[in-house]
Amino acid sequence: MRIPPARICFSDQDRAEILQGIDEALKTGQLTLGKNGKQFEEEIARFIGTKHAVVVNSGTSSIQIPMHIYNVRGKEVIVPTNTFFATALGVMHAGGIPRFVDCDPTTFSVDMDSLRNAVSERTAGVVVVHIGGIVTPHMQEIVDLCKKRGIFLFEDAAHAHGSSFRGKNAGTFGEASSFSFYPTKIITSGEGGVICTDSDTIDQESRLYRDQGKATFTANIHNKLGYNWRMSEPHAIIGMTHFRHLPEFIAERNRLARVYDRALNGAAGLRPLQLAEGTVSNYYKYIAMLDEKIDRARLKKILRETYDIGLSGEVYELPVHLQPIFEGQYKKGDLPKAEHACAHHVCMPLYQKMSEADVEYVAASVKTALGMV
Repeated sequence: MRIPPARICFSDQDRAEILQGIDEALKTGQLTLGKNGKQFEEEIARFIGTKHAVVVNSGTSSIQIPMHIYNVRGKEVIVPTNTFFATALGVMHAGGIPRFVDCDPTTFSVDMDSLRNAVSERTAGVVVVHIGGIVTPHMQEIVDLCKKRGIFLFEDAAHAHGSSFRGKNAGTFGEASSFSFYPTKIITSGEGGVICTDSDTIDQESRLYRDQGKATFTANIHNKLGYNWRMSEPHAIIGMTHFRHLPEFIAERNRLARVYDRALNGAAGLRPLQLAEGTVSNYYKYIAMLDEKIDRARLKKILRETYDIGLSGEVYELPVHLQPIFEGQYKKGDLPKAEHACAHHVCMPLYQKMSEADVEYVAASVKTALGMV
């Protein structure tokens, strides 16, 4: 495909460093919970701006583990419906009950009125998701609401490595946060995730939970009902090597986003999402809203078959409350803003080493295709 939806880039130097690091791990035989994982944690915490970082085997695990620590079993946890299923899954596997709320179509984050109306005596906490790498300008309101009600605030920052609002990094607003290193993300370890926090308790308990609930690595004394949520040393080596490029990756994606801004200006039937003042996005996704008359499936088909362009996946095509697993609990129309936003947006291809000429080709093709749907 001339322009794929996404592409993972590792330089020749990166690959050489990764292979050397893995070879060293193989020689020593320390393939999990070793020096590379520890160093990766230190570099993440320093960059994000938290006291602690705990690497685990997936972004989903980095949500589920804190939910165990928060003891959400039998309690409601407020979750935005326009998110990846893993956000709700992490709550559910910890025994919690996701209470879905609507989205703000200007930010794709949680709708404040829907959030306020959902908080009750059954609420244990709130999960905010920074969709597409966008931190909502209402974060301080959410922080204040959670403090006032005595409930936790957790950030699912799976999309938001390096994003910020008014100089404060995604992952530092709540008591704890999670990031994903899945291959579609800006930074990848192949598979993996990380829990970031300033809390000594969350840090210590996360380390117990990720290693079968063991008090120490060498003794089979189990203090928690944990699981095998460890990140291996090879994954840590891959992730750490990639992570060191995050500032340059963000700068590159912002430069390409500005090209999209100019090239898509005046496109009939399409409007790129505008960032609030003070927002710095990593542009994990470049989101654009479609007029209701635009048939998204047909638009994507034309771009794929006529122009050899694959649009990036939506965020998200189907809101979580309408997933089959929740049939009977929610119905279409319950969360109308999210349902509309999920059905009427697209994400432009955006990845490392994409050229400005590629972006201009995509924009020109989209403009033409919009006139054909």
